Amino acid sequence: MEMLLLREGYELAFAADGYEALAHLDEESADVILLDVMMPGMDGFELCERLRRNPKWQHVPIILVTALDSKQDLARGLEAGADDFLHKPYNGLELRARVRSMLRIKQRHDELQTALQLRQDLSNMIVHDIRSPLSAILISCDLLEMEVGAASMPLSTIRGEAARLSGFLTDMLMMAKMEHGRIMLTRSEVDMNELVTAVRDGFVPMAQLKNISLVLEMPPTSSKLRVDASLWRRVLDNLITNAIKFSPTDGVITMRLAYPDQDSSITGQKMRLQVLDQGPGIPEEHRETVFDKFKIVAAKRRDVSQVGLGLAFCKMVVEAHDGRIYVEPNTPRGSIFTVEL
Repeated sequence: MEMLLLREGYELAFAADGYEALAHLDEESADVILLDVMMPGMDGFELCERLRRNPKWQHVPIILVTALDSKQDLARGLEAGADDFLHKPYNGLELRARVRSMLRIKQRHDELQTALQLRQDLSNMIVHDIRSPLSAILISCDLLEMEVGAASMPLSTIRGEAARLSGFLTDMLMMAKMEHGRIMLTRSEVDMNELVTAVRDGFVPMAQLKNISLVLEMPPTSSKLRVDASLWRRVLDNLITNAIKFSPTDGVITMRLAYPDQDSSITGQKMRLQVLDQGPGIPEEHRETVFDKFKIVAAKRRDVSQVGLGLAFCKMVVEAHDGRIYVEPNTPRGSIFTVEL
């Protein structure tokens, strides 16, 4: 094999068994792995499975080199994660052709990853750049309020929309940090009753513009949980903002909070928070994808669509707290977003 590949100018590295291969890959990366099936200690199928479970190596093409040719063995190799097979005895023409084929796949993957990283870096740069003029707009609103008074409706609208845009940018930055593992949760003892009440009170003026009632259902006795209060507040803000956006005029939005000692249906969790709206609802086929980043989901009304950035942010924060978030239909209409922690 070395003789047949050396003329191609490849840099070759050899390992006597699976354990030596894993040790080598810890130190140096590879573009293609030619993997024998019959090896001492750990066979090629097991090594292939280990490589595919590791995010560092799962994108590297693997060619299984084997004398086995039964359909069962081929199926086992594919299930283990192999990308191609080379049957013994092999010739130089076939070996070089299959290696070149896998190298093209690896090159396309690397180019795609580079493009995706460039797009992510550009997106983060744009977000940072937008924050500066947005801050100037908010400061100008403060100055104008001093001149004309806070009762000006157009000024209040400008401030409200600028604040929404600022929150949107904050979510994007937070998500970028979470995706790269750079965000640390700042946990503290948070009174959940007080937090939910504060969020409800803060959205009353916005709800009144559509004559929407914000109903709060929670037990009289509160519970303190160790969460990141700032991130958790953003989660609640996003859920209530969406509920108001999709609720009809004169509708009702209910925030329902429950703890295990007051609700026997709560098992294995410390808290359940639900936001119930009377909007158009989310189609069944989109109840999972609505939490995907930048996913656009059409509601049951043609004039309403949902961009899932805010919900994707909610999912990332909730899962970072070892919780889960999901959506169910409300009866007779609307949606129920449930957060369990």
